[in-house]
Amino acid sequence: MKVYEKAPAKINLSLDVLRKREDGYHEVEMVMTMIDLADRLEMRELPRDSIVISSQAGYIPLDEKNLAFQAAKLIKERYNVRQGVYIHLDKKIPVAAGLAGGSSDAAAALRGLNRLWNLNIPTDELQRLGAELGSDVPFCVTGGTAVARGRGEVLEPIPDPPQCWVVLAKPSINVSTADVYGRFRVNPALKPSTAGVTEAIRKGDFAAMCRSLGNALESVTLPLYPEVRQIKELMVRLGADGVLMSGSGPTVYALVQRESKVARLYNGLRGFCKEVYAVRLLTSTGGGAAD
Repeated sequence: MKVYEKAPAKINLSLDVLRKREDGYHEVEMVMTMIDLADRLEMRELPRDSIVISSQAGYIPLDEKNLAFQAAKLIKERYNVRQGVYIHLDKKIPVAAGLAGGSSDAAAALRGLNRLWNLNIPTDELQRLGAELGSDVPFCVTGGTAVARGRGEVLEPIPDPPQCWVVLAKPSINVSTADVYGRFRVNPALKPSTAGVTEAIRKGDFAAMCRSLGNALESVTLPLYPEVRQIKELMVRLGADGVLMSGSGPTVYALVQRESKVARLYNGLRGFCKEVYAVRLLTSTGGGAAD
């Protein structure tokens, strides 16, 4: 049997860093939602007890550094599975981009192997397993839209945002999440309004949501990487309704409701950086399939 899972990227509509915790993580409060830019995983059993990962992308690790590999290893050890698995990862989400591509791959592996091996693990338990792999993995297990607190694993589902286009641009730089958080200092004057974003979403008010977008980590990434600031400014000039950096960067996204603006943004950004995507918000994860 083969099992297929879609692993969508996420964007942050709000990201506030409240403090550094005693365990070394940062206490956050953020709104995350998923977009229709996705990796795809194909999983099938192997006759030998091993984990094998392949991918068409030549730039990602295929060993224990890969989060999907770690997810398979964790589920095998925790549930005493003596069956091997082959996972093919069709990579579409940019790496080290602030879009949780690796975390979504890990979540898709957990969901897919739960089905492949008929383990019947409840969703909340899959989320707890995911939290052992990374802060964004629990959200990626279920997808949708949620307010995330704690280090990102305490989730409050909320309605999906008003439907719109999302134009993303990733400059050809990689940003270390650990480095950005390490440099971050709380500044009350730059506090994003997670409550404002959440209220706008609940009311279905697209304009208010765009006005409320905020990411505290921009205070670190933008001065360090002028390309990120330049992309933000270009998106505004090209007529985006809302613009924000996702996660710790360097990807910046623009929200637009009028389709006529999408081509203008896409073409204008393509002259500035190679990796540009125009997608829709994802109102459901789309689930998986088996054959």
